[in-house]
Amino acid sequence: MKYDVVVVGGRIGGSISSLFASKNDLDVLMIEKRQEIGVPLQCAEATNEVTFETVGIKPSKRYVCSEIMGADLYSPDGTHFRMTPDNERGFILDRKVFDKHLAIESAKAGTDIMLKTTVKDLIIKDGNIKGVVAKHLGKTMEIEADIVIAADGIESNISRMAGLNSTRRINDICSCIQYKMVGIDVEPNYMQFYFGSKVAPGGYLWIFPNENGVANVGIGIRNTNETAYHYLHKFISNLGGTPVELNIGGVPVSGNIKKTYANGLMVVGDAAGHVDPLTGGGIHLTAASARIAGEVAAESIKSENMSEGFLKIYEKRWKDQIGGLINQSLKYRKVLDKINDDEFNALARFLEDKDIWSISKREWFGLLKESPSLFKLIRALI
Repeated sequence: MKYDVVVVGGRIGGSISSLFASKNDLDVLMIEKRQEIGVPLQCAEATNEVTFETVGIKPSKRYVCSEIMGADLYSPDGTHFRMTPDNERGFILDRKVFDKHLAIESAKAGTDIMLKTTVKDLIIKDGNIKGVVAKHLGKTMEIEADIVIAADGIESNISRMAGLNSTRRINDICSCIQYKMVGIDVEPNYMQFYFGSKVAPGGYLWIFPNENGVANVGIGIRNTNETAYHYLHKFISNLGGTPVELNIGGVPVSGNIKKTYANGLMVVGDAAGHVDPLTGGGIHLTAASARIAGEVAAESIKSENMSEGFLKIYEKRWKDQIGGLINQSLKYRKVLDKINDDEFNALARFLEDKDIWSISKREWFGLLKESPSLFKLIRALI
């Protein structure tokens, strides 16, 4: 069995990589270890317009649960302020439907898809990755390819098999748990975020409205002895509502891995650390890197050059497009990690009646006089 490109992983990163490689007239195989694409859900399902622009599709009620106009942020003492970005819409997706939609579009473009298939090893010849050894329904087979794209998530066995350093410290991974709940009283077009050492240490708790009283209620935490389950249940005990779905996962928040390419290989999405370190969101970043990988794969094969010397252009392009955002968010996250509850309360009181996008430097320095310990955060913001 021989393909131009084998993509490992059938979620957003895998489907978009496959889609753009197939659109460029390559023979593409996408491998998914589960029997159905889109399940289980491992995402809070929020994204922005950039995702759709990257893929070249429009938001549709088929896979968009709600449109988001802004967010309400709650400090440890309950003070809250609203953020409403100008000229930018957000969306809460139905990821199960959206992921499957992307896979269908990729298949329509010519991608072959194998479900219930796991990659056991890479085929490596003379230092070049030339395909995968896969197991499908009990049968082991070799699948040759000129390019392998690793879209296999946070654990990314493929990048490790290739010798890339994808290890992360335990404190750089958010432990996440989310319920989809019915009967939640939440403003339809605004997300809610809750912060504090007693609410969500090292992270935050969220409520993302779907529609008709349904919402995603979840939490991501780091650096704590208690579980995410403990903190989430403590919160929802006063929330009301009934859970109808439970999802658990981990999110890397340490920025991208050091190197995202090798001879015959590119790494995309969570596997590459293409996640916003501040918010933990990664759909739009994964979409960007996946499209670039699919397009670079086509350029590489048409040039008959699959070396890392050629494929390093993939890393240059994604860094040019999304690297600055990842690095800036990582800087903000490290600053926020050092803010205690009292400091966050002071910040929230300052922002309570303000438009955060219109605050002058003079006003920020006024806050600094009141709370000198916020110096590093204010310096990062202005």
